[in-house]
Amino acid sequence: MDIRHLELLRDLRERGSLAAVAAATHRTPSALSQQLRTAQRAAGVPLVEPDGRGLRLTEAGELLADGADDVASALARVEARLDEHRGTPNGTVRVAGLPSGLTALLPGALTLLGDSEVQLEVDDRDLAEQDYAAAVADADIVVAHSLLGEVPVGSEGLHSTVLVREPLDVAVPPDHPLARRAELRPRDVVDEAWIAVPEHYPFDTVLQRIESSCARPLRRRMRVRDNQLVAALVAHGEGLALLPRYTTRSADEFVLLPLTGVPSARWIVALSRPDRAERAAVRLVTRQLARAGAALMGERIT
Repeated sequence: MDIRHLELLRDLRERGSLAAVAAATHRTPSALSQQLRTAQRAAGVPLVEPDGRGLRLTEAGELLADGADDVASALARVEARLDEHRGTPNGTVRVAGLPSGLTALLPGALTLLGDSEVQLEVDDRDLAEQDYAAAVADADIVVAHSLLGEVPVGSEGLHSTVLVREPLDVAVPPDHPLARRAELRPRDVVDEAWIAVPEHYPFDTVLQRIESSCARPLRRRMRVRDNQLVAALVAHGEGLALLPRYTTRSADEFVLLPLTGVPSARWIVALSRPDRAERAAVRLVTRQLARAGAALMGERIT
């Protein structure tokens, strides 16, 4: 079968409708419908069936969609060998994901890329942990994070590279009584007001651990996504918050203190679809992001 047919089935599985695939790939739904009919004639069996306003794959469609990554990965490996023969990776790599992670890692990675022939397109997205896996449909590399382990929830079938493991500290206003402590434990902070993140965002996991350790709920004054806004609210004395140690810009407006007694760190991870992970340019950018992460932690770059 044509690799384009396999990729269309994979895209349909990920996006749920021809209209969604058309919007994402800058094609028309009618052109995709024709391509789908051609694929079904070649297969000799139905590959999709109606599902509400969208489509879902039949068992045969699922089988062929699964094969898309295998075929695309093989082609990418051949292209990577050609890149090696030419002497340098090239092309465009689309990078998306966690704003604080990109802020910390991308400048260093760009320095390491130097005068390479790889161009980057960047899209910052602050998402719930389980939503980062879906973002690989639109990007070659998705920078995600997790507080549960090295592989974010829902990303088990993707190529995953740990870029940095970053402690989460408690941000405290400088005139707060806790600001004089060397470190904080759950019992020290459970009765304080908190600037929290939205539900299902990774940082909320740590607050839940504090609640579990102390057997009582925290007081969340508000839920905010953006770390810079969180930092401004803490500096204004609106409450405590969790902020990442390496990627929070140093400031005199608040104090960062280690939290002990409960796990309080996140993994920042690069996710890619298996076929895209085979591209030499994608491998190079992932490697340089990891080297930037090692430099952030003060490790030796090799």
